[in-house]
Order: sequence, then structure tokens, then C-alpha cells
Amino acid sequence: MATQIAVRVPDDLLVHLDELVADGSYESRAAAVRAGIEALMDLERRRTTDRAVVDGYRRTPPTQAEDKAALASLREAIAEEPW
Repeated sequence: MATQIAVRVPDDLLVHLDELVADGSYESRAAAVRAGIEALMDLERRRTTDRAVVDGYRRTPPTQAEDKAALASLREAIAEEPW
């Protein structure tokens, strides 16, 4: 089921929204707004995960051996980059 909502949008944002629809980036204003909401939800899910990871490391900090292994892995990954 879908629920319709009314949203007031400043004119300058509406101009940009309409440009996205006109250039084919989105099928309609509604599709663009839905995509924006989905992007916000995804961002919030990632922030929640990030906070949980940080909290976990605060509760149980990495050991010296884990820090050394992480740095070694990072150096190896950088060395393998084709740049």
C-alpha cells in the first residue's frame, strides 16, 4: 500500500527537481522524491551501523596486535593499487 503525502517545496528546489525529470534522471517528481527519501533512509541505516561499530570499538578497543595487523593490511592494499 502507498500513502500520498503533501510536501511544500521551495521554488528553487522545484526548479532543480523539474530539471532532473526533464533530463530523464527520474520519471516524475514523485519518483525523484521517493529516490531522495530512499537515499536518506540508506544514509541513516549507514549512520546507525557506523555508530554501532564505533561503540563496539570503544567498549572493546583493538589490541596492539590487531592494530599492527590492520596497518600491515592497509599498507599491502595500498601497494597493490595500480596508481
